Amino acid sequence: MKRFHVHVGVNDIAESVRFYSQVFGAAPSVLKDDYAKWMVEDPRINFAISARGSRVGVNHLGLQVDTGEELLRMRDQLAAADASLVTETGANCCYAKSDKYWVTDPQGIAWETYHSLGTIPRFGSDDEVATPEKVATGTCCATTGPAKAIAAVPIKTKGCCA
Repeated sequence: MKRFHVHVGVNDIAESVRFYSQVFGAAPSVLKDDYAKWMVEDPRINFAISARGSRVGVNHLGLQVDTGEELLRMRDQLAAADASLVTETGANCCYAKSDKYWVTDPQGIAWETYHSLGTIPRFGSDDEVATPEKVATGTCCATTGPAKAIAAVPIKTKGCCA
């Protein structure tokens, strides 16, 4: 089953956590100094926010799937929508390791479809600390992560780290 995903860049994590906790009627399921995530069941949404020194507002939209098989089925739909589909295997981002596909909609909004494989201790990768400088230059994720992959397609944001 798919879950709609929204990632929003914010100026102030504490203020935004307070606001969205009231909106969703629950505390975040993941809370870090620079990131928070709510796994809401009604409506079924994975809503994430981050304060990473980048543009405030919608960072990217997406669909989270439950299995690798479901992700592979989505690949054909995504490729039909955008010929510049970007594949990421074992991407380290947003405190998680995931397999992903990225496309860009006609307005330039990044769409991430992914299957989470597990958690990691840092935002970017388990062996690299994401800093505001790395975020600003698009190098905050692992070398195979979104910052590099997304640079290959015309997306106005820089993937999960933007």
